[in-house]
Amino acid sequence: MKHLFTLVLLFSFNYLFAQYPLILSQREQAKVVDDILEDRLRNTLPSLMRKEGFDMWVLISRENNEDPVLKTMLPGTWLAARRTTMLLIFDKGKASNGIDQGLEYLAVARYDVGTVFKKSWNPEEQPNQWAQLGKLIAERNPKKIGINKAEHYGHADGLTSNDYDRLLSALPTTVKKNVLSAQSLAVSWLETRTEKEITIYPQICHIAHQIIAEGFSDKVIQPGVTTTDDVVWWYREEIKRLKLDTWFHPSVEIQRSGEVPSNIIQPGDLLHVDFGITYLRLNTDTQQHAYILKAGEKDAPDYLKNAFKKGNQLQDIFTGNFKEGKTGNQILAESRKQAIEQGITPSIYTHPIGYHGHASGTTLGMWDMQGGVPFTGDYPMHLKTAYSIELNCLVNIPEWKKDVRIALEEDAYFDERGVNYINGRQTEIILVPKTDALNK
Repeated sequence: MKHLFTLVLLFSFNYLFAQYPLILSQREQAKVVDDILEDRLRNTLPSLMRKEGFDMWVLISRENNEDPVLKTMLPGTWLAARRTTMLLIFDKGKASNGIDQGLEYLAVARYDVGTVFKKSWNPEEQPNQWAQLGKLIAERNPKKIGINKAEHYGHADGLTSNDYDRLLSALPTTVKKNVLSAQSLAVSWLETRTEKEITIYPQICHIAHQIIAEGFSDKVIQPGVTTTDDVVWWYREEIKRLKLDTWFHPSVEIQRSGEVPSNIIQPGDLLHVDFGITYLRLNTDTQQHAYILKAGEKDAPDYLKNAFKKGNQLQDIFTGNFKEGKTGNQILAESRKQAIEQGITPSIYTHPIGYHGHASGTTLGMWDMQGGVPFTGDYPMHLKTAYSIELNCLVNIPEWKKDVRIALEEDAYFDERGVNYINGRQTEIILVPKTDALNK
């Protein structure tokens, strides 16, 4: 009997986890993070620095006050900066014989920072860490020193006022004039997705899709009893159970014929979820819809299915306008014009995604800025970047005597082939009690 009980437990455990793709152990995740980081530093960063014209990048962060960019350069076993963490990246350029010497990676610390940044400070010889940083910079005499001080992108503005002042105090006068904002370099570093990242991203998005589908099912929802808050907290608990993280609190909303006096889910409701996870340092951001079947129904009403198709149509219009070199504001204006001409009432508010949920790069509208977004909307599109294709359209439903908002969001990758959804997109409303799979 005891042996049988053990088998039942094992079966139950395997059944629970078989619903999801492979989720790596913490140890395995750290290895993947380190492998991707080394690849990015060795093979992606050199071309970005040269494109933006920097021969040195200085990143400084104090513990518990992390620079968002520096945090992406820490090894998988580091969860934060330690004391004052200083990283220095120097482009040694070409030698006299014309051979490219590549980048030099230094950690002004007592120890190496990961496998790439090498220890370059001995406190026993030079007790002052800032003086050592100034010495290393002066010895290399860089022409253009980038620091994370930026007006328009918060991710690129991680150098604190105190650390900025101390850095300048540590530099010779002849070098200070070469210190400039590295905003363009920081944004390029954050927005560029590498081949290794794009290889693992589909599985991350697939996991997110599977969790959404599980939450929008009769395993979680009992119509007439379950509330939207119940589903929201189920999502939060499921994320933790799977040893994943999230970068925002999910939301679940109801649309229905007539008033919505409470958040108790009822047959005939159209549900909407906004949900994201963080895994292997990459983020997802997804919005999907589900319909709660009434007694005797086997599908959602045609009027809701047709409304949903309008959302897919708006997605197609929008992503069809992506082109390298276009600005976010250009794409936004073109897409809105085409959508309105096709009888769609659009609202577009798409953002980059990657190391951050609302990431750096080209902004394509905000919900309250449909006429264009200053500066970040004027930033041109680059290839090898990822976006949350986020938008909605209002569709009038005569049967409900009201408008329904079809709000969709799916993560996509932009390269020479155009825009491709990383793990497909929702093309049919999820049905509860039966769950329909995503059509890719």
